[in-house]
Amino acid sequence: MTHSFRTPIIAALFAGASLAASAEPVDYSIDSGHTQVLFSWNHFGFSNPTADFKNISGSLKWDEKHPTQSSVEVSIPLDGLNTNVDKLDEHLKSADFFDAAKYPDITFKSTQIKKSAGKNHFSVTGDLTVHGVTKPVTLAVTINKVGVNPIVKAADVGINATGTLKRSDFGVGAYVPNVSDQIKLNITAEALGPKAE
Repeated sequence: MTHSFRTPIIAALFAGASLAASAEPVDYSIDSGHTQVLFSWNHFGFSNPTADFKNISGSLKWDEKHPTQSSVEVSIPLDGLNTNVDKLDEHLKSADFFDAAKYPDITFKSTQIKKSAGKNHFSVTGDLTVHGVTKPVTLAVTINKVGVNPIVKAADVGINATGTLKRSDFGVGAYVPNVSDQIKLNITAEALGPKAE
């Protein structure tokens, strides 16, 4: 076999190896600067306040070829809880609600991902741990975009997610039903992977 014939064959083999490698699940890290977890509730029927969390961390194992085989783990520190009202922040972190001194973090670990109707829509079920209690919670997730982040030149996965839960299921039932038991979740997040070549 001459050199002129070997070169394209070898190049094709390397290209095939590269494509095979890219099909493997890839590890991503939650980008806390572009991730928000918002939760809202009803206050005595008068208003529907919203609060969020800061300094969220976690990991995503992203399988682009088989998204339902992906997985995600998230940690939400309660010291990052923010209602924009200092006294309310203190009250929610107290033993009346989250008891942040004893249970400093909220965690979520996915257990199942299913395809939903509509393009890039998924149902993600996982174990949510709040106040030392672990319960299954299901989120409706939309994959916004998978690509290269033009600022940091790294692979990026962006999602939106919504869901509801009953706070009393987690032992955080103070003032129910005057302050609603149902909590609405609204999440937007990005996870960064390897640097683009």
